[in-house]
Amino acid sequence: MFMVPSLRDSDSNSRTAPSRINRSSLSKLDERFIRILKIFKWGPDAEKALEVLMLRVDHRLVRQVLNVDDIDVSVKVQFFKWVGKRRNFEHDSTTYMALIRCLHEAGSVGDLWNAIQSMVRSNCIIGPAELSKVIWMLGQAKMSNKACALFYQVKGHKCKPNANAYNSIILMLMKERHYEKVHELYVEMCNEGSCFPDTVTYDALVTAFGKLGRQDSALRLFEEMKENRLQPTPKIYTILIGMFFMSGSIDKALSLFDEMRESCCTPTVFTYTELIRGLGRAGRVDDAYGLFLDMQREGVKPDVVLMNTLISMLGKAGRVTDAFKIFNEMEALRCTPNVVTYNTLIKAIFQSRYHTHEAVTLFENMKAKGIAPSDFTYSILIDGFCKTNRVEKALLLLEEMDEKGFPPCPAAYCSLIDALGKAKRYDAANELFKELKENCGSSSSRVYAVMIKHLGKCRRLTDALDLFNEMKQLGCTPDVYAYNAVMSGLVRSGMIDEAHSMLRTMQEQGCEPDINSHNIVLHGLAMVGGPERAMDMFTKMKHSKLNPDVVSYNTMLSSLSRAGMFEKAAKLMKEMRIKGFEYDRITYSSILEAVGQVDEE
Repeated sequence: MFMVPSLRDSDSNSRTAPSRINRSSLSKLDERFIRILKIFKWGPDAEKALEVLMLRVDHRLVRQVLNVDDIDVSVKVQFFKWVGKRRNFEHDSTTYMALIRCLHEAGSVGDLWNAIQSMVRSNCIIGPAELSKVIWMLGQAKMSNKACALFYQVKGHKCKPNANAYNSIILMLMKERHYEKVHELYVEMCNEGSCFPDTVTYDALVTAFGKLGRQDSALRLFEEMKENRLQPTPKIYTILIGMFFMSGSIDKALSLFDEMRESCCTPTVFTYTELIRGLGRAGRVDDAYGLFLDMQREGVKPDVVLMNTLISMLGKAGRVTDAFKIFNEMEALRCTPNVVTYNTLIKAIFQSRYHTHEAVTLFENMKAKGIAPSDFTYSILIDGFCKTNRVEKALLLLEEMDEKGFPPCPAAYCSLIDALGKAKRYDAANELFKELKENCGSSSSRVYAVMIKHLGKCRRLTDALDLFNEMKQLGCTPDVYAYNAVMSGLVRSGMIDEAHSMLRTMQEQGCEPDINSHNIVLHGLAMVGGPERAMDMFTKMKHSKLNPDVVSYNTMLSSLSRAGMFEKAAKLMKEMRIKGFEYDRITYSSILEAVGQVDEE
C-alpha cells in the first residue's frame, strides 16, 4: 500500500536529499564551516568568515548544513539566502526541500509557506515526489486551502502530478473532512488519462462515500476497483459491511464478509467490530457472539473497542451476566478495560434492573485501579439511582462530582430534578434548577422541559409559562419536550384551545411535533371538547405522517365510551386490531360495555 512519504524517506529520483546527519557523520563536510555558523550565528562576521574560508559551495554542502541538528533554524534560513546570492550557484529542488523540511519541523508556518512559494517561483524542477511531500507538510500545518492552491499552481506549469501526488492531497482533504472535494479530485485524476487511481485512492474514496452515506457510489467504486485488478483492502470491506448494516441489508453484509475471506483478504479487528455491532443492532446477539469466538480461533486479537461493543450489545439485550463474563475475560486477553468499559457495564446494570449494588462495586473498583471516572460515569450512576428511587445517593454523587472539579452536568441535574419532581419534592427540584442556572449561566432545553413538566403537574401553570418564556429570552430554543411539557400543563388546567394553538405554533417555529404532542392535545379534546372534536383531530392524524399509536386509539375509545357511542367504539376497536395494536388493560377498562359488540362482529 502506498504511504505518504515521510520527510526522511528517499525516492527513486537522483535529486533526493540525504537523510539528516549529526556531527559525528560529517565525513565530507568541512568542520570549520559548521563551527563558523555555530560561533557567529549569522551576520556580517559570519559572512566574512565564510568568504575567507573559500570553501566551494555546492548543493551537497548546502543540504548537509541544513541537515545538521544543532544549528538554529533562523541561521539556516539566512545561510540559505546567502548561498543563493553567490555567483554560479542556483538552488535546486533538493536544497529547497531541505530548507522546507527544517521549517516544517520547527513549526515556522509563515516561513514554510514563503519557502514553498519561493521554490515554485524559481527555475528548479519540481517532481511529483516533492509535490507530494510539500502537500503532506501543509496538511500537517493545517494549511489545507494553501495546499490545494499550491497543487493547482504547480500542476499548471511546473509538474504533472502522479497517483502519489493526488493521493497526498486526497488524504489531506479526508483528514479535513472535505469528502465531496475528494470525489472531485478522483474525477479529475481519471480525466488526466495517464494517472490512474490506485489502492490508496480507492480506500480514501470508499471511506469518503461511507461518511456521506452514499452506499451506491461506494459499491460502484468497489466493483470498479476489482475490474481494474486491484485487491480491495480490509478497510474497504469493513466500510461496506458497515454501510450494509446501517441500511438494514444484513444478508448482504454477511455475504460480503464471506467474499472477503474467500478473496484471501484477512479480516481485521475493525471488521469484526463492525460485524458484531451490526448483528447486535439487528438483535442477532448469538450470531455476534459466535463471530467473537471465531475471531479468537483465527488468531485476531480483540481490542478494547471491540470488547466494549460486545459488552454494550449484551447489556442492551439484558444479558448482563454474559456481559460480566466478557468483562472478566478482558485481562486474560490482555485487553485492559477503560472508562468506557466501566460506563457501558454500569449503564447495562441499571437498564436491565440487575443487582444495582454491582454498579457501586464497579464504580469503586475502577477508582481502585486508577481509572478516573468521567462526567458520563457520574451521570449514568445519578440517573440509575434516580430511577431506582435512591435519590439521596444520587445527590451525594452530585456533590462528589463538584468536589472532583467536574463542570455542572445538565444530564445529571435533569435526572435529579425529574426524580425529585416525581417524588413531589418540588421545592428541592426548583433549588437544583436554580443551582444549575447559577453555575452554568443558563440551562439546556431538556432541563427546562423537565422543570416545566413538574410545575404543570403541581398546577403552577403561571410559573411553568414564565419558565418557558425565560428559556426563549435566554436564547435556549425550546425543543419538542419543552413544548409538550407546556401543552401538558395547559391541558391539566383545562386550557385546551391554548394547547391546540401551541401545537400549531411549534410547527411554525420549526419544531416538529411528535406523536406525544398530538396525543396530549387529543386527550384534552377528548376530556373537554367531546368526541366530535377529538375524532376530527384523530382523523387528521391518520392522514398525516404521524399515524395514531395505541395511546391515540385508547384515548378515542375512552371518549366514545363515555359518550355512549358504543357502536363507533366497537368499529374503532376492530380497526385498532387490524392496525396491529394489541388490546391492553386501558383498552378494556375504557369500553367494557363495547366488548360484547366487538365479540359479536
